[in-house]
Amino acid sequence: MTTDTSGMHGPLTVLSEEESAFRDAVHEFAEQEVRPRVQEMERATRIDPSLVPALFELGLMGIEVDEKYGGAGGSLMMVTLAVEEISRVDASAAIMVDVQNTLVNYPISRYGTDAQREKYLARLTSKTIGAYALSEAGSGSDAFGLATRAEKHGDDWALTGRKLWITNGADAGLFVVFVNANPDAGYKGITAFIVERDTPGFSVGKKEDKLGIRASSTTELIFDGCVVPAANVLGEVGQGYKIAIETLNVGRIGIGAQMIGIARGALEATLGYVKERKQFSTRLADFQGIQFQLAQAATELEAARLLVYNVARIKDAGGQFTREAAMAKLFASQVCERVTSLCVELHGGYGYTKDYPVEKFYRDAKIGTIYEGTSNMQLQTIAKLLLK
Repeated sequence: MTTDTSGMHGPLTVLSEEESAFRDAVHEFAEQEVRPRVQEMERATRIDPSLVPALFELGLMGIEVDEKYGGAGGSLMMVTLAVEEISRVDASAAIMVDVQNTLVNYPISRYGTDAQREKYLARLTSKTIGAYALSEAGSGSDAFGLATRAEKHGDDWALTGRKLWITNGADAGLFVVFVNANPDAGYKGITAFIVERDTPGFSVGKKEDKLGIRASSTTELIFDGCVVPAANVLGEVGQGYKIAIETLNVGRIGIGAQMIGIARGALEATLGYVKERKQFSTRLADFQGIQFQLAQAATELEAARLLVYNVARIKDAGGQFTREAAMAKLFASQVCERVTSLCVELHGGYGYTKDYPVEKFYRDAKIGTIYEGTSNMQLQTIAKLLLK
């Protein structure tokens, strides 16, 4: 059962004054600070370092974190709005904000000790980028087939192994890392650790050369007898699988927001283009066939937005949201692929060039069906909960 928040809030897309003001501020920031940097960041395959302090300054790196730790004390709905607005301009900048809020701040806020919260949340809201490290070369969709190990040595743990596909890997100063501290117990041995970048035995490996979200760093992490104090165990030993699943469920809402933002950006660019471009002495916008395609795309995008906003509201109201998060991520990523593909087609040959923004939106869309659980994994989750 999910919590009905409709009576408390009204229509999903009608925002409170605070939410509306926040969204407008992020929209303006995305236009003024992110948009001028997009092409150069794409060429350099990195986030412009001068953009990062601005993300912290606006409070975007600690939206839900309690104010006593330097956060904004906001909601997941506000995280959703921020990720959508930035993704409309650049998905790479948006994913930095998304991972920080949903995959790093969230588990530390939820499962950290008072000492961990005081020490790390204050940094994560003011200056330190975080990363979430679960995937390995041999465990992608099988997220808990982890080969990375943790061995107890007195009051410390020694971590050995490698992580792959770690978003923010090149930029992060802090990592939430999942390893197996008791392989004989299977997934019940999985434990979460907070690892600082300068810890001896820890290093960042190869940076991936990707199809889309190219300015977002995706790297390998190497643990070579990396010694982490017992005080840095997040939650309890053996509780890692629960923390990982719960965190990914929240993260899927963020990915849904990213996908609706990308689709919006592509659609807005295309609406402008078809009003200007003429063929056979007629604007593209005046051909009924094109009008219908755009109407269909806008309708699907609105349906995806409603799914994403709804699950964010459910989470904020304290309801169960696993199924709804899987549905939102699944559908939003599918819609994003369809909409961005159409947008490239409606631009004709121009859409296939880097002179127009739609080719980048199209490339950035693809990751949505893969990371934080592939579409097949979302279908499996939804089916399991339907049939239990």
